Order: sequence, then structure tokens, then C-alpha cells
Amino acid sequence: MDSCDGFSAKKRTYKEVSCQHNDPNGDSQTFIRCLTQDFDDQRCQDDGFETATSIDQAEVEDNIKRNIEVLRCNREIDPQCLIMHKELHLKYLKKGLQNLPSSLEILDCSRPWLCYWMLHSIEILKEDISEETKSKVIGFLSSCQHPDGGFGGGPGQEAHLAPTYAAVNALCILRCEEAYNVINREKLLEFLLRLRKIDGSFKLHEGSETDIRGVYCALSVAMLTSVWCDELIKNTAHWVSRCQTYEGGFGGVPDMEAHGGYTFCGLASLVLLQEGKLINHHRLLRWLVNRQTKFEGGFQGRTNKLVDSCYSFWQGGCFPLLHRLLAKTEPDLTTCSNWLFHQRALQEYLLIHCQAPHGGLIDKPGKSKDYYHTCYALSGLSVAQHFNYKRKVVDFILGPDDNELLYTHPIYNICVPSAVKAINYFQGLPFPKVQLAKDDTDSD
Repeated sequence: MDSCDGFSAKKRTYKEVSCQHNDPNGDSQTFIRCLTQDFDDQRCQDDGFETATSIDQAEVEDNIKRNIEVLRCNREIDPQCLIMHKELHLKYLKKGLQNLPSSLEILDCSRPWLCYWMLHSIEILKEDISEETKSKVIGFLSSCQHPDGGFGGGPGQEAHLAPTYAAVNALCILRCEEAYNVINREKLLEFLLRLRKIDGSFKLHEGSETDIRGVYCALSVAMLTSVWCDELIKNTAHWVSRCQTYEGGFGGVPDMEAHGGYTFCGLASLVLLQEGKLINHHRLLRWLVNRQTKFEGGFQGRTNKLVDSCYSFWQGGCFPLLHRLLAKTEPDLTTCSNWLFHQRALQEYLLIHCQAPHGGLIDKPGKSKDYYHTCYALSGLSVAQHFNYKRKVVDFILGPDDNELLYTHPIYNICVPSAVKAINYFQGLPFPKVQLAKDDTDSD
């Protein structure tokens, strides 16, 4: 399937790929790539060998084409019809913070995640969070904190690295001392050290499996809350580097298939560890640009898979991090104005095809909205709108200026002001007093 070639066909260089979003008509806000005359030529060709994957791909592209035709008709009436429906999305998110439907009972062990997904979506849409909402969220997340450190998926549940990451992010988004002080940093550090294994990897919870998500969650919360220490990160960078596959992306553990979420976790971890030199940047860049689909404009999570809006961040969010690494080692592969992916195409996919009619964002046309995809679609849209490297700021907002979102931090995926304020606050506190016994830090 040539859809897997994305925007980086074999004869194109990385530099050519990075410049494809330039507008031939010179109008960055009104030019729409998918309305060009020969756009249908970008559709997937199965070369006469139909498979289950090519059938699913054709169905997605048919849905995409129908949306494009609707857009074409609407644009004849209103040239500025390509808009982000912020008020509808905010209504959906705020309603969820107050009362969730019974259908989400299945996510009872992911309640800090629901808080994070909704709060981050609200902040990225530039909406203030009310004091009443802050108080309720603080009280709830406080009840999720385990007496021995870390956060569980709900009150009384076992501590787990994933909801710990979500809870810490949610509390940082609230930007107040009351929220910061919920986090028991001493117990948190003890919890992280208990989950660390001798090879540098992290278990997700006591007695569980090890994978690269645990590493990222542990390092992210350690850096945000300023409990980072040498004992916590011993051997970790080398373990993460072993997760890079022959394709260039990262698997969940060494020798596993490359995947978008795992790739973000691996790359962000190495950036936090300042050990980006341990991986093959060329392979990673080629794998990432090949995950952006030609016809849809969004990202797929793995080779030969369908587009999915959540990878707008899991894949798209890798580019600012990789840009930072390449700018130091091979500046000729980077630009001073944009990330190395098609920023226009991603914005078109999210704005045209992923906004639900009554608020919230979806995976792809034909799917239902949910808080997870709303969060990561908006996060990816934020990355696509903003280039910010070494004080060089270039905003590329498709559609009206009001479409602009707040810039999300590409490592933590909370907005930059929230990350900066939290880090500054916790750095001003004394380092937690914890017994760093060898058996704790190097245990299996």
C-alpha cells in the first residue's frame, strides 16, 4: 500500500518533505490542500491485490472524500468555513467534568486520565478553569493518591505509573499551590524507586510488566515535581535506546514492533535524560514522516495501519523533540521556520474530518467522539500550529486566527505556562528525604 509512503516518497529528501506545506498561492489561511484539482491522485492504490487492510483504507478514504465535497460546497458560501468549533468542544468537556455517562463506567480505573484529558483540552482551548472546578478536581485526585506513594486509577485503587502521570499533569494544569501540595513528593520518589529495575526500566505497578510507557511516566513526573535523582535513572537511557527497532521507531520493549505511542515515550525519555545521541536519528525521522498519510493528512500509529487522530500528538509531537536533536548534530536537516512534517495537512485532517457535530473530536470519520481523542487531537493541532525553537517563533494557523490553540509542551503534553510554573514551584522546595537503599534502587 503506497499510503504507507506518507509524504516522504523515496526520491524526496527530508528538506523537501519539510517544505511541502508552503502555499503556492501565497495565502496560508485560505488555501486548502485537499480542494486542489488533482487531489484524488493521492488515494491509496492496492495494485490489484485487495486485502482486508486495503478494503478498510478505501472505506476511510471514501468517508474523507465525502467530507471534502461537503467542505467544497460550504466554502462557496463562506470562504472562512474552516473553523475550530471551540464553544461546542468546551461545552462537551465541561459537561464531562461535572457528570460522566454510565457508558464510561468501564474507565473506572482511569479516572485521573479522564481529569487530565478534559483539563488539558480546556486549557489548550484557552479557557480558564473555574475555582469551583479546581477545588473539586483537587479533592478527587487527592483521594486517588496511595498512602505509599503514587496515584491509583480511582480512590482506594493500587498505585500505577500511568494514572500517576495523569494525576500529576492534571494538578499542574490547575496552576495553584493547593494543587501542587496534593503531591506527596517523598512518597512519590519512594514509589518510583520501588518500580525501577536493575536494567533501568520501570514496572507500571508493583508485580507488573515492564515497558517504555513506564519509563516515560516515571521520568516525566520526576522532572515536573523535581524528585529527579541519579539513583532513579541509572541504566535507563541504554534500556530505552534498545527499544528502537530496525524501522526507526520504538517498541514497548526491545525487539517489539515500532508504534507511535511507544515512539513518543522513548524519544521524550531520551530528551529528558539528555541522551538522544544513543539512537539513530535518520531512521527515526524516516519512520515518522512515513507515518503521515498522503490522502487523509493525519498520522497512522504503525506501518500499514489506518489514520487515527490521537497520533496527531503521539507522532506529530515527536517532531519538536527530534528537531532539537537534529539541530545540534545535523543542522542541514532542519529548518528555521517549521517542523519536519506537513503541518497544513494535519490541520486539515483535524479541522475537516475529526470535529464531531456537537463537540468533541473523533478518531476518524465514522467514529464516535471521546475525551481521549479530543485531548490528543487538540494537542497535535497545537503542535502543527506553532513552531518554537531557540526563540524563533513561527505560527501557522489554518483558517481564521481564532482557530489558534495554546502551545502544548512537547515533552509533558501540558501547556507551556503550566509546565513552567509547576517546575519553578517544585524546584523551590527541598529535595525529599528518602533512604536510597541499594536493594530498593536495583531490585527486580
